[in-house]
Amino acid sequence: MFKDVLKEAVHRTEGGLAALVMGFDGIAVDSYVREDRAVPIEVETIGMEFSVILKEIRKAAQLLDAGSAREISIQAEKLITVIHFISDEYFVAMAVAPDGNHGKARWLLRTSVPKLASELGG
Repeated sequence: MFKDVLKEAVHRTEGGLAALVMGFDGIAVDSYVREDRAVPIEVETIGMEFSVILKEIRKAAQLLDAGSAREISIQAEKLITVIHFISDEYFVAMAVAPDGNHGKARWLLRTSVPKLASELGG
């Protein structure tokens, strides 16, 4: 089920490369990587590296009394990573090419959260 949701989001996003559902412990629940991508991508490694930072961002938002963090977008020179929190334990992320439609990636991830959360038991 997870892979179907991730695949659909990646293929519906112009420039979508890969997506994953991961726990904040850095363990992937499931992932999907486009086979026809132009650039090799290791989405699980990206997720593991960002999971550490995401925990700190969540803490900072709470300390600043900003409420719970829900979404993060990291725009690097060669890759845009859009991350949406599913629960206190899980997040969904998508890697998008720099010239891709990261706004659509944000929307597709946000709208997939209820479906993913129900499958994760939340």
